[in-house]
Amino acid sequence: MTTRSPTRSATDEDGGTPVAGINPLREGLRLGRMPEPCVMVICGATGDLTERKLGPALYNLMLGGFLPPEFTVVGFARREMTDEQFRDHLLAGINAHSRNRPVKESIWESFSKGIEYHRGEFHDPTAWAELAKRLVRIDRDRGTGGNRLFYLAVPPTLYPEIVAQLGAAGLASSGAKRRDGKRGWSRIIVEKPFGSDLASARKLNREIGEVFDEAQVYRIDHYLGKETVQNLAVFRFGNGLFEPIWNRRYIDSVQITVAETVGVEGRGEFYDQVGALRDIVQNHALQLMTMFAMEPPVEFKAEDLRDEKVKVLRAVKPMTAAEVSQATVRGQYVSGWVEGHKIVSYRDEPDVAPDSETETYVALKLAIDSWRWAGVPFYVRTGKALPTRVTEIAVQFRRAPLALFARAGAPAIDPNILAVRIQPDEGILLRFGAKVPGPGLQIRNVNMDFRYGSSFAVDSPDAYETLLLDCMIGDASLFTRNDEVEWAWAILDPILQAWAAGEGGPLHFYAAGSWGPPAADELLERDARAWRKP
Repeated sequence: MTTRSPTRSATDEDGGTPVAGINPLREGLRLGRMPEPCVMVICGATGDLTERKLGPALYNLMLGGFLPPEFTVVGFARREMTDEQFRDHLLAGINAHSRNRPVKESIWESFSKGIEYHRGEFHDPTAWAELAKRLVRIDRDRGTGGNRLFYLAVPPTLYPEIVAQLGAAGLASSGAKRRDGKRGWSRIIVEKPFGSDLASARKLNREIGEVFDEAQVYRIDHYLGKETVQNLAVFRFGNGLFEPIWNRRYIDSVQITVAETVGVEGRGEFYDQVGALRDIVQNHALQLMTMFAMEPPVEFKAEDLRDEKVKVLRAVKPMTAAEVSQATVRGQYVSGWVEGHKIVSYRDEPDVAPDSETETYVALKLAIDSWRWAGVPFYVRTGKALPTRVTEIAVQFRRAPLALFARAGAPAIDPNILAVRIQPDEGILLRFGAKVPGPGLQIRNVNMDFRYGSSFAVDSPDAYETLLLDCMIGDASLFTRNDEVEWAWAILDPILQAWAAGEGGPLHFYAAGSWGPPAADELLERDARAWRKP
């Protein structure tokens, strides 16, 4: 939902200098300004995330004119590499994964002048001391004003070490003093997974909080950067048609689906320690639920939005062990075919234990005990090796109170469905019944289908583009707060504990290419409902 408007001046709310002649950008869900010059330090810069996501996102922001010319990237990793080799590494990733290809030489020439590489071990204080010196030199030579953004593109086990080293090197506090008398800012972006349960999440929050203030910490979930997720707020609160019916009186149930066609793709060692509940439900699925179910915020500012999201998580009814066995289904795929490709059984994947009990599929029935949602079940499912790659929120409305047309011999009309597609084909679909032209009374479901690509004829920005820009601007609207993370884990901890104790029901198996185990269908059939097949 990045918004471009006619050229005008933009002013920083915290007193920054007006920037003339730019397109104002959305600040979270509001209009903002071009970020101040800054340095982005990528810890783990030679990894897959930088190659596939961060490098292309930064290039596209520069291509779109959304970054100042002083913007600088410093890659920090242990691999031996020169500045020029690191530039080539980023360029290869941009050429392979950017949504804007081929690379424009003039843009790359300007962008690459601000790319450097810093080799070092994350546990070595000397490497961080040298980094601090490098950043001071960059502030002087490129005019970045002491503004530093640290991106932890590393395994979560390294977060405490890196955070502690940043603090010891004096890099977590405000940077150099600027000409306007203020000091530069320091911010840190932390990737998921944020902990493996409630206790570890609290511990990590505490360790980061000993070095950084909460306002400096940006916990990233790339789903919140997607256009359709952000559009939920506009769809609900900007249209008088939908908000009045967004409640238990009109909505029968809600389904949230995050389906992947791939298996573990060589990540068996990681995935076998995590599973679908931690990998997808704890962050992506629950974030989608909070955006869908939250109350209107007082104002579209970061803390107001995040306050309302936390209220949703607090209202989710925790499960007892007995309820876990009735309201959850966990599955694991066996061999099958997906989109013409053979998928081997999960237990036959490299680095997966032959007797692994790790779930690759989860279905949950959650209840939000609030005035708006009491009695409306929220069904959540996610899985690997499913027949279609899709992420969507499907709203099933209550049936009409009287089946008038049944007296005329017409079959029962299916309930109305509103489907918000997050990926891959972003848009919103509304399904309702209509009379088929001709004599007699025949009723058929028809769709009103809004698609971003065809409606606006522009490419949506990648989620990382939106989120990186927001962090540089200093807007945390689309990032996760510390208490939000902990409340999400508080919902899932009883489920994990029940499964570990053997009290949460058996592990079910499903063929790759199917929509999951039959037990997941039975979960809804007990409520006289069925999963939507996107």
